[in-house]
Amino acid sequence: MTVIISLIDSFCITLMCKILAMTITQLQYVLAVAEYQNFTLAAEKSFVTQPTLSMQVQKLEDELDVLIFDRSKKPISVTNVGKKIVAQAKVIVNEAGRIKDIVDQDKGFIGGDFTLGIIPTVMPTLLPMFLKTFITRYPKVNLIIKEQSTESLIKNIQDGHLDAAIAATPLEIEFIKERPLYYEPFVGYITSEHRLSSIKELTVEDLDVSDILLLQDGHCFRDGVLNLCKTPKKIGEEHFKLQSGSFETLVNLSNEGLGMTLLPYLNSMELSPENKKNIKHFKEPSPAREVSIIYHKNELKIQITDALRDVITSIVKGAITFQDVKIISPLSK
Repeated sequence: MTVIISLIDSFCITLMCKILAMTITQLQYVLAVAEYQNFTLAAEKSFVTQPTLSMQVQKLEDELDVLIFDRSKKPISVTNVGKKIVAQAKVIVNEAGRIKDIVDQDKGFIGGDFTLGIIPTVMPTLLPMFLKTFITRYPKVNLIIKEQSTESLIKNIQDGHLDAAIAATPLEIEFIKERPLYYEPFVGYITSEHRLSSIKELTVEDLDVSDILLLQDGHCFRDGVLNLCKTPKKIGEEHFKLQSGSFETLVNLSNEGLGMTLLPYLNSMELSPENKKNIKHFKEPSPAREVSIIYHKNELKIQITDALRDVITSIVKGAITFQDVKIISPLSK
């Protein structure tokens, strides 16, 4: 009798697991269709055939007796009730994926996939500093790195597409945890022909926003510079409109006599010896940006986040030794 009960229990558990797995799989397919608004592309991204994905989504709609997607429109759109289902599906799929994270954390295991986003003004200087050390020290971690704007990082953390990100802070977002990595001073790049060339140390009062070459809209460093200057750059005052996300471009334009620019300290360290002569520091307290590792407050891969933070802070500590700084907000005001 005991054997029969055990077999029945085992069968029930197996059946329940299959039902649960199928349900989560269906929800994953729904999320893919909602994201890509196309069944063929959603199937490709989910690594299944399009008929399989379509059948499972249809099966879920039949079970719920609702239409999640309006297939009459191109691209496919989510119905009103579908939007609520998609929102709940995100929660369920994310929570299901956290079960393994709980086990790994309990065992102290540092490994598995970890998706990290980094803003464009930090990626070129910081990534080469820590990547080799991190992957050598933690070979079982599959680090997936994506360069994204701050706005995209926030959305992808909220949607569960990123485990963590490196960005300029504070961001003042309720669901995000911020842990500072370092404070990076702003420095001026001023050529010998510029009106400020004879000044030994810069002050905020020296700055004229109409004379500063800026990154394009959408970069938090641009917003930080504008906040530092305390006056917005007025449209119409410029003799040309610049749409660039490159500090190198700003430096080259400055060398051509088109204005000065401000750089993050680590970027200034990458300049040629000749261009480094044009760097001017601010009087203390130096205006600076706070660079932090950020993640969702419900994130469970804390052991990997902690490992990343420890590696980065230990390396950057030797490169940035400034103590007296004033943090400038990266938020557009």
